[in-house]
Amino acid sequence: MMLCSDKSRLSPLVALSLAASFAVLLAGTALGQSGNGQSGKPAPVVTPLGDAPLVPAPAAPVGKVPSVVIAPVPLVTAPRAAQTMVNLDFRVPHGYHINSNTPKSEFLIPTALKMDLPTDIILGKIDYPAGDDLAFPFSPDEKLNVYTGDFKIVVAVHPLLSVTPGKYVMHGVLRYQACDNSACYPPKTVRVEFDVKVVKEPATHHANPAQSPHVHS
Repeated sequence: MMLCSDKSRLSPLVALSLAASFAVLLAGTALGQSGNGQSGKPAPVVTPLGDAPLVPAPAAPVGKVPSVVIAPVPLVTAPRAAQTMVNLDFRVPHGYHINSNTPKSEFLIPTALKMDLPTDIILGKIDYPAGDDLAFPFSPDEKLNVYTGDFKIVVAVHPLLSVTPGKYVMHGVLRYQACDNSACYPPKTVRVEFDVKVVKEPATHHANPAQSPHVHS
């Protein structure tokens, strides 16, 4: 269990983040207790606070982890030696939110996209949406930057001249932490996959120098 060096009482936001980190451990403990004939209910999460009393932190319900889904991505046509933008559309279930890519607190897990591209196809900039600043009952005095409902992440793919024209599969994962109005859940990932059709770069046409009017054939 992680110990906190600060002897002051943790804010609700920090306690909430720590509770989410321990949720997976609680689930394993609950299953172990069930196998030994006990009730299987996880014990409250407590966080040592130096000289401060032990304070139960809100824990998410075991086994109920909301899932973010990604919409199908149409075939992307990308010419060599050029950057092509790809839109990835995600949806957060109603009644939940996930931390944005910049959640405003080091204790919260940001939403982050990791891509694994084929050789000689370069990943360019990943553009995350700004998110919304919202306050929640577990931290009414501190607004968090979150995504709710539908949101879009834009990535750039850049095939090099060495890439053989054809279809390639792009693989990746989106890692996020979902919360409701009272608790946060363990981090989760959703698989990201789309096809890119690499085509030859457009031919470059060089204009012939203008013929001198004094030159005649």
